[in-house]
Amino acid sequence: MRETWYFLDSGYGTPSFNMAMDEVLMNWHSEGKIPPVLRFYGWKPAGISVGFFQKVGGSIDLENADKYGVELVRRQTGGRAVLHDDELTYSVLVSEDHPAMPKSIKEAYLVLSKGILEGYRALGIPAEFSIPEEKKKQAGSAVCFEEPSWYELMVDGKKAAGSAQTRKKGVILQHGSIPISMDIEKLFDLFIYPNEKVKERARRAFTNRAVAINDVLEQPVTFDEVKHAFKEGFLKGLDIDLEPFTPPEEMLREAAELEEKYKSEEWSYKREGRQKV
Repeated sequence: MRETWYFLDSGYGTPSFNMAMDEVLMNWHSEGKIPPVLRFYGWKPAGISVGFFQKVGGSIDLENADKYGVELVRRQTGGRAVLHDDELTYSVLVSEDHPAMPKSIKEAYLVLSKGILEGYRALGIPAEFSIPEEKKKQAGSAVCFEEPSWYELMVDGKKAAGSAQTRKKGVILQHGSIPISMDIEKLFDLFIYPNEKVKERARRAFTNRAVAINDVLEQPVTFDEVKHAFKEGFLKGLDIDLEPFTPPEEMLREAAELEEKYKSEEWSYKREGRQKV
């Protein structure tokens, strides 16, 4: 008999709300109030999420972020910065003790990312898992979509989706970015490079390393079409049933309270100070 998880379609949210809701869901699942959850959401306005341990100063161009109307938020998971614009973002919250969840972070990625793999296939995109040569040396760039990690999704040798995972309060939180289209000029305007020559070289190289859904489809798809495909993908890839979940008022109040943390400069800049370049 297949297990039933909650499915929460949050629609579009602000960067602070999106991160706050993931944390609330983690808390509620940790307390046994809700079963495992699959959540889908988008970003309005667009946001840059920086990794939990990442420094903002010297890597993010805050002046350009303001100019583009892109909000910065620090997420609970590690890794490098991600621009969330025209994309579907997913999050999965499941107990570390769940019988289907390996103890190894790398192997848990494989289990959870099967849903993403099947989502691409539902769109007719021949995706596959990346298996880097013993985790290639980290590039000096602050941009997340530079190199694939273990079991991230690749299309024609290019990184198609990026995910990050943390484990807190006995719960695995894995969330990730599934780009529908990418504005590469905007993306590279949001990060700091030593000079324009280096920036242009990085931008040209990026097009050979990353790809969005509508780059590979003959007929572009919408946000709602992508949601439908990836919902089917998680049903198949994780072999689960999904029950629609509407957050109760108590949960929404907790998310609103946590939003204040994610909006704060103390959280987002980790006491670095807001240094514009």
